Amino acid sequence: MKLKYGIDIGHNNQFDIGAFGYKNEDCISKDVGEKVISKLTALGYIAINCCPKSAVSLNDSLFQRVKTANENNVDVFVSIHFNAGGGTGTEAYAVSSAGAKIAEGVVKEISSLGYNNRGVRDGSSLYVIRNTNAPAILIECAFVDSKHDMDIFNSENMASAIVKGLTEQNLYHSNTLKSRIDAEEVSTKINVAPSNNIIKVQNTLNRLQIRDSNGRSLIEDGILGINTMSALKLFQGIAGINKTEAADKSTLNAFHAILNKPLLQAGTYNPIPVRYLQWRIGVHIDGSFGSITTQGLYRFQRRNSLIMDGIAGPKTWEILIG
Repeated sequence: MKLKYGIDIGHNNQFDIGAFGYKNEDCISKDVGEKVISKLTALGYIAINCCPKSAVSLNDSLFQRVKTANENNVDVFVSIHFNAGGGTGTEAYAVSSAGAKIAEGVVKEISSLGYNNRGVRDGSSLYVIRNTNAPAILIECAFVDSKHDMDIFNSENMASAIVKGLTEQNLYHSNTLKSRIDAEEVSTKINVAPSNNIIKVQNTLNRLQIRDSNGRSLIEDGILGINTMSALKLFQGIAGINKTEAADKSTLNAFHAILNKPLLQAGTYNPIPVRYLQWRIGVHIDGSFGSITTQGLYRFQRRNSLIMDGIAGPKTWEILIG
């Protein structure tokens, strides 16, 4: 079975332009990327160009790259860039263990051309890395503002090194790579679901003030990526349901139970909304509305200039979730 590579030629878009130095990143990444696609195709692989032809914003440019890769079910996603900022050498970024192994091979081949090997780094902050379904890497081939790097740069050699790194690793070649991808743990992969449904989930999590593992609100992009999965896991822990990191039936039911804004007071038995309330007011989460929860709610109501009645009614819920 042929491997399918998603090749993302970095930047090259009106709202998403690359760095400048001795050379222009947009120009040389395009040159290298097109050669990589051509070389992979010549070797019998399938290569999908994931760079959008146009976009209306930077976020749209990034979203389209991921969307193209996921819709084409690529086996490996490779985003090609050049660095800037006063350094020298080549490096790559990855999130999953499979991605890191692939990145190691690519960086090794590029460094053999005479570039400093800066290694493989954590790519969890990079949108295109964390939101692709396949193992993904982002390569910073060299520094455009390094005279040394640009003096030895040759697009043909660079493309050949990238292709060699992608295709000549025994553990990641052909069906072996597919087997490794299939076996990789879900915590290091991205799940894709219908975008409209996921946007609703992301919107609900933001409304409930559930943040990702970095403490940030979710981008409502319709992609069930690592950040959305981490927010789902947090919510599921708060609600006291199985931490599946997926928008499953129990999670949607828990959303519904809270968004109904039920009347809660001492003695109420409604565990999921009570647990959410306890989390928001900063008391121990056990799903039981007792004296400690009542006292915590008094404090919350006082801070928000509400009547201190110890009851989570309409006005309290309005402050909590709007």
